[in-house]
Amino acid sequence: MADAERPQIYLITPPDVALDVFPARLARVLDGAEIACIRLALATRDEDLLSRAADAIREVAHARDVALVIENHVLLAERLGLDGVHLTDGARQIRKLRKDMGNDAIIGAFCGVTRHDGINAAEAGADYVAFGPVGTTPLGDGAQAGEDLFEWWSEMIEVPVVAEGALTAELVAKLGPMTDFFGIGDEIWREDDALAALRGLLAPLG
Repeated sequence: MADAERPQIYLITPPDVALDVFPARLARVLDGAEIACIRLALATRDEDLLSRAADAIREVAHARDVALVIENHVLLAERLGLDGVHLTDGARQIRKLRKDMGNDAIIGAFCGVTRHDGINAAEAGADYVAFGPVGTTPLGDGAQAGEDLFEWWSEMIEVPVVAEGALTAELVAKLGPMTDFFGIGDEIWREDDALAALRGLLAPLG
């Protein structure tokens, strides 16, 4: 499935966003690159801050026909008119959420580096499965989602797969033929010009 098409881009927000600045930064990226989906992935658990961020980002995203999902906060996804939810705990809630949210909602699952968790999420009804980190990062336990995992998935499983976490242009070149989406966040937001950083990261795709 993945090897016939150029992977799509799935943007991940920074864990903390300044609402007087970030929507304009996001708009510039969306206007300069083809983006399939955005994940609101804030570290805060403050409902008011999450709601205000979701409202601001939804306005930018939906004006450009880009889907917006929120990380874990299922009730907010429905209340704020978002397109779905991204779960960080694999398959555990997917069957119930699919029943509650309906077939139109996007439900994705992060499954770390584990093929077994990915299969469970796919069988439970996830719209996509994310594996990562694919690059070297001081965070977590040092485990990485390797090329062999994506190669196996693209050959055996029809559910789309996302490669994310510490991406580099070299990894984009290597994983491009075997992933459906690249999940890109800090790799571009830490740079002054996020759009230029995105273009550089994706340069190997041509």
